[in-house]
Amino acid sequence: MRELQVEGRPVDPLDLAQVSPYLTEHIKRFGEYSTHELGIIPDGYDAHLDVDFSMLGDDKKAA
Repeated sequence: MRELQVEGRPVDPLDLAQVSPYLTEHIKRFGEYSTHELGIIPDGYDAHLDVDFSMLGDDKKAA
């Protein structure tokens, strides 16, 4: 989504509300992990998207 915004493309919150990053069918919930990667510390991640979700009907802002 951030790449689309940087390219100048509009991100419709109604479309974004249909995208779920959490799959619930036919997957291993926590995946398969190799133990040699346990010591690797990932880079920080900013989960904030600059999208106005107020049009979805919930006037409460997430903290």
